[in-house]
Amino acid sequence: MAKKNRRQKQQQAATPATLAAARADVEFTTHSYEHDPSAASYGAEAAEALGVAPERVFKTLVAEVDGALTVAIVPVSASLDLKALASAAGGKRAAMADPAAVERSTGYVLGGVSPLGQRRPLPTVLDESALAHATICVSAGRRGLEIELAPADLAELTGAAKAAIARTSDAS
Repeated sequence: MAKKNRRQKQQQAATPATLAAARADVEFTTHSYEHDPSAASYGAEAAEALGVAPERVFKTLVAEVDGALTVAIVPVSASLDLKALASAAGGKRAAMADPAAVERSTGYVLGGVSPLGQRRPLPTVLDESALAHATICVSAGRRGLEIELAPADLAELTGAAKAAIARTSDAS
């Protein structure tokens, strides 16, 4: 019976992101919470709901760097430095991508975009602050579901470059 319950829980949490991590045979844990549609920030909501420090919960943002979609993974406690992202991605200019283009390219809805298991894998840059933690949480591919894994595993699975692309908010 316990085996059946475990399998059912794994199937409930199965998303392209969790399947990609499982196929790569990396150690990970999924965490679910009740998503509040009125939440102001998906990432801050996840950190609070899971009781995880915001510095360990990372948001997946998609920007256009010189016209090419590029994924940026930064802590929810910070914002994305577009100039730093452009530089890290080998480009000159970066701007946030059109939401419809993000959903089409990744196969995920906003608020549930995961750096893993994207429909079309995009160039990725992981903020180097992730490396200070044994594990971090990122979206597991839907609102209300996070995947916790080692930042080195995340970088390897996504082919991410590591660079200082986060800007700490003064208001935080």
